[in-house]
Amino acid sequence: RTKMVLLKFGVIALLIASAAAAWPSYTVPTTSRPLYEDGDVPVSFDCAMREYAWEFGKQLLPRYSQFESLFYALGLNGECNVTMPNFTPADVAPEPPKFASGDGCVFYVDYVNGNDENDGSLASPFKTLAVGVDHTTGQSNCTINLREGAHYLSATIKLTPDHNGLTIQNYNGERAIVSGGKRLDVNWKPYNVTPGPPSPSPPPPPTGWVEYNNTNYVSGCTIDNVTFVLLGKFENWTTCQTACQSDSACHAYTWHDEHQGAYALDCIGRTDGHYVVTPQSGHYSGHDGSATPAGPSPPPIPPTNPANMYVADVSGQVDVVPGLQYNGRRITRARYPNGNVETTIPDNRVSGGQAHWQTPDLSEQGMQEYVEQDDPAYWRNFTHFGFQKYMVGIHGPCDIYDPPVSYWCSKDPSGGGAFAFRAPRGLWPTSDTVLPNAPYKDMSKAIVNVWRPSRWANWMFEVADYNATTNNITFGRGGFQGARGNNEGSDFYIENVFEEFDYQNEYFFDEDRQLLYYFHNGTGSPDPEAEVVAPQLEVLFNVTSDRFNPVKDVTIRGLTLTQARYTYMNPHGVPSGGDWALDRYAAVFLQGTEMVTVDQCNFTRLDGNAVMVSGYNRNATISSSEFSWIGGNAMAGWGFTNETKGVEGMDGTDGNHPRYTNIISNLAHEVGHYEKQSSFWFQGKVAQSNLQGNVFYNGPRAGINFNDGFGGGDELAWNLVFSTCRNSGDHGPFNSWDRQPFLTTVRTGEPSVQMQWRELHHNFMIDNYNPQEAVDNDDGSEFYHTHDNFLVYGGRGMKNDFGGNSNHHYNNVYGYVGKALGITTQDPGYEDYFYNNSVVMTGTNVGNFGCSGSGATVMHDNQYYTPSGTASACGHTPPQEPGVKVATIPDDATIIGWAKAKLSPST
Repeated sequence: RTKMVLLKFGVIALLIASAAAAWPSYTVPTTSRPLYEDGDVPVSFDCAMREYAWEFGKQLLPRYSQFESLFYALGLNGECNVTMPNFTPADVAPEPPKFASGDGCVFYVDYVNGNDENDGSLASPFKTLAVGVDHTTGQSNCTINLREGAHYLSATIKLTPDHNGLTIQNYNGERAIVSGGKRLDVNWKPYNVTPGPPSPSPPPPPTGWVEYNNTNYVSGCTIDNVTFVLLGKFENWTTCQTACQSDSACHAYTWHDEHQGAYALDCIGRTDGHYVVTPQSGHYSGHDGSATPAGPSPPPIPPTNPANMYVADVSGQVDVVPGLQYNGRRITRARYPNGNVETTIPDNRVSGGQAHWQTPDLSEQGMQEYVEQDDPAYWRNFTHFGFQKYMVGIHGPCDIYDPPVSYWCSKDPSGGGAFAFRAPRGLWPTSDTVLPNAPYKDMSKAIVNVWRPSRWANWMFEVADYNATTNNITFGRGGFQGARGNNEGSDFYIENVFEEFDYQNEYFFDEDRQLLYYFHNGTGSPDPEAEVVAPQLEVLFNVTSDRFNPVKDVTIRGLTLTQARYTYMNPHGVPSGGDWALDRYAAVFLQGTEMVTVDQCNFTRLDGNAVMVSGYNRNATISSSEFSWIGGNAMAGWGFTNETKGVEGMDGTDGNHPRYTNIISNLAHEVGHYEKQSSFWFQGKVAQSNLQGNVFYNGPRAGINFNDGFGGGDELAWNLVFSTCRNSGDHGPFNSWDRQPFLTTVRTGEPSVQMQWRELHHNFMIDNYNPQEAVDNDDGSEFYHTHDNFLVYGGRGMKNDFGGNSNHHYNNVYGYVGKALGITTQDPGYEDYFYNNSVVMTGTNVGNFGCSGSGATVMHDNQYYTPSGTASACGHTPPQEPGVKVATIPDDATIIGWAKAKLSPST
């Protein structure tokens, strides 16, 4: 069910339609059994539901017209056999917007035709955006218009209060691209190239010499006309051999056939009396009886077939190549097992069971400080499971974080699968066949990418030491990319070692020699006009000040932002008591701002996070933008507290956190390609966010993640979310935790550890990967109003566990869930509510909840629809709740009709 459409806009090729969603398996009814059985979902409902999701998405984002990428992501071209519209480019991506050029303080930037010595007018534009920004410093309400094409940044654009009121935008509907990469000047030369049509068979060689076809004796060597001599260009190998025989110092040679690019027909002789055999097609080599198989060591021998490998010397252009893009398409860094981060779902890895894991030695870790809030005035006495009071651990195993503090380093962390943080320190394979291309010559730049068991996060490690005899890999820096630890790792891959450069669409950069190797995924040689870009900058726009003098009224709109480098090896911190760890980096970074707007932008192929709303921000708006092929989170918010200063870490009353953030009418898909613990929107220590009218699909973990109960007052409404948790287990479209109390003024204006109610309403969420529940209120979650939603699939319609309380589900439609609800027990006054819901279940058990007595779940007026038309709860058939209705499952049109009644624009 995969559909790829390749369009080229200017110099950027955008892969817009992704691998389609995975959907529940179907059991086709037969005459020997009923239409429905436990666990069955009829194909007819699944297709009708998907088709309505397409309709709903088009209503939310009409700028995409027929919304081609959504059509394919929902798999409507597959077994549902929905008639495919005649899609146009407008159905894929809207044209760039047109804005007024601005009044007064207005400048123009044209990277191709401009000059930084110009005056910045339309007729005489600047070349670089940096110079344009410099000319706005200290002026108010300026506008910078970027002309068509790619604008390569040599440094991050920094915006401060001196730029208040600044707008940076595309000019008059032109497609302006802001790149954090360095376009490389490459002169590709064959390294190991598949031959073209076979050459005529050579005549028998002269006696006294040994010849080998498809063999290179000079691979990786440089012509110096001393040891490696260019004897000339000849039409065949026999003439090359004659030239070598005519030179008394030449005892071995290699002739390159006509298909070897810049080396075509080159005859290179060796004068050192040696030869080194490198299998390589398109080469013919020979040596006399005096030559010996020794000599200077070339780079490791590349594989022989298939091969279309090239190499370019990029000396003086870049120091590192942490990523590579070829005409806007990501090239995978050499790795084992082979895989493509954009298209391999699930990602290809070595099974964790094929490695022994070096467990951490806790005695080697530094002194650890345990912090607990012992003043009952700051406890939450309405929750359980250890979540009543604030607690963290500082230093010790948390020294890998910045700052070195985490709930998971506290003395007694609680919740599902809870134990104190730790991470493995190395691995060695269980057999020599696990890493078939090992031993490796050089692992000093290698990265080992490891899933945490249960696939809750993936860790990346540098290599501190490698034993080539045993293949024992000792980890160096890393393991901080998730908050939940383990003694062992799970499935893994190894990247950035030369021996694994063996697969189409891979690259390897030899930093010492400044050589860039590329396995061209195509016939013939790489296009000499292709745009080859190495992402270099981590942040494209840094809009930063503080809450005492914030940056105000800055707008970034109408731009494509791309080619920022990965940040997964940058310092990470643990925002709060959830499972996430995060890095405070993004292509657009906001900190200390008010009324900043990012509108109608296209964020694509950024290797880290796309947008970060950090610390003090008020009324930041991210709207009408698209996020695709993102390495980390599409958007994230993360506040500050004084967490390294003991119990002060629970105090959020100073306001140093995002409030009133608006995430409106965005499309986000294909995120978390590198860091799997990523979401379309993440928030930790953030309050009163507003997420409305968004379409989110194809992500590795929870689609929307609330890491804590900091302040509350958030609203999620009119969003379509599906195909989440594609790489991992647990969760679904929405996930929350609340393991730590925080003191804020959000609820009443006075300091309180109780958060304001959060509202989740009129959303369409499909839990079609690893189905657990569409709304996962995990450990400690509380004070949620979840109502008027269409929630499809999952083991439960409502979940609330491990100390959760005060969650109300009402007026929802649940489509084919296993049970209606599964929740924990609560105290009187903080009960969960479940009422006025229409629940289509695959079984007959309503679920697990408080049946009676103090703290019993409040349930009434629910409608349960089951295959048999019967349902039971708390030992009663039918359930004994006021106003209950139990019936057989209605037809598909009725269920979809209920959903449309909830989600129609008039409601």
